[in-house]
Amino acid sequence: MVIKVFIASSSGSTAIKKQQQDIMGFLTVNKIDFEECDIVTSEDNRKWMRENVPEDFRPMTGVPLPPQIFNEEQYCGNYEAFFDAREEHAVYAFLGLTAPLGSKEAEALARQEQQ
Repeated sequence: MVIKVFIASSSGSTAIKKQQQDIMGFLTVNKIDFEECDIVTSEDNRKWMRENVPEDFRPMTGVPLPPQIFNEEQYCGNYEAFFDAREEHAVYAFLGLTAPLGSKEAEALARQEQQ
């Protein structure tokens, strides 16, 4: 499974730049393999991202902005959804991955199963 993070390498928005850095930094530090898909340098990436963000998750304008996260073809969410998952120690579940043993997320799941 490949996590794909759709980004804009030359965004004029500092908020978007910070969100992209936050996601990719977290994935790198936690040794989660991912592919960076730039929508600025690749029209195919831009088209694919826009076509594959589900209707329910598109902004009012209908054009989703980066960063957007996918696990292969499965939509995971945008930065806000990622941030919420990180705050709840549920990033692996958010990404559709199994949490590694010893992680806070794995420990939380084990506690839930014991109850």
